[in-house]
Amino acid sequence: MDAIVLLRDDHKTVEKLFKRFEKAEDGDLAERRSIADAVIEELTVHAWIEEQVFYPADERFKAKMSVLMENVRHHVEEEVKEWFPDVRKAMGRNRLTEIGDQLEAEKGRAPRDPLAVPSAASK
Repeated sequence: MDAIVLLRDDHKTVEKLFKRFEKAEDGDLAERRSIADAVIEELTVHAWIEEQVFYPADERFKAKMSVLMENVRHHVEEEVKEWFPDVRKAMGRNRLTEIGDQLEAEKGRAPRDPLAVPSAASK
């Protein structure tokens, strides 16, 4: 299969999942969680194959990494400046402390290798 066709197919798959998430009922947390898990799995696999095979085969590897870094930095800035303040107002200190404790516990158990990430289907 053509590498670009495969990567574009991945992009289409994730966009379809985004659309499913947007159409899911607000109260259907199980459906939204399932879709989110599928998005995470798709993006993990996609990023891994790009970084392991596609980018190194491209003489523009440094440029691709620069784009990746820019995207991640934009994501972080958006969370910190826009999303986190809204979440803090909506949830309050006690709930955020509970969630923070959960995040800390999960961080210790989280896989360090993308290949070790369990698939959404196995959950």
